[in-house]
Amino acid sequence: MADIFSVIADPTRRHVLSLLLKRYVAADRDDEGDGEGAEPFGAIGVSELVAQLELSQPTVSKHLKVLRDAGLVSVREVGQHRYYALEASPLEEVEDWLIPFLSADFDEVEQEDGSGVEGNLADLAEQGKSQASIVGERVGQSVATATGRARSIFEEVTRRFPNITRSSD
Repeated sequence: MADIFSVIADPTRRHVLSLLLKRYVAADRDDEGDGEGAEPFGAIGVSELVAQLELSQPTVSKHLKVLRDAGLVSVREVGQHRYYALEASPLEEVEDWLIPFLSADFDEVEQEDGSGVEGNLADLAEQGKSQASIVGERVGQSVATATGRARSIFEEVTRRFPNITRSSD
């Protein structure tokens, strides 16, 4: 089996996975059934993928084979049609590798090694930046980092518990 990282390194395969994820989320939200002769729940037919990706059918099939061999998609045949659905469990290896990076507090490490904010403020002030603009940049960076972490946590929760929806009360 191919290394999961090399499989998802290809932008076309990541695009296919994104399309399958969107279909799964939309199908779950719409609560579509798995009726006779209909597309399987949350699945996309090859012809629809070809149209959305704007690639040739052989090219899309090649990428689907790589994703299938890696266990990232499942295929279901309905007559002469093949429908692909997302199988996210192999991505847990990527998640396990990524989480330490997302949960590491790089700000603490920076301060522990002696290159904390105060030293950097003095250095940057010497370069002509006001302390207010420096602090503003640091706050912006911290907010962006916290937003990214919150977004990744929310995406992980919604992936693991797809039936949870936001309350509008």
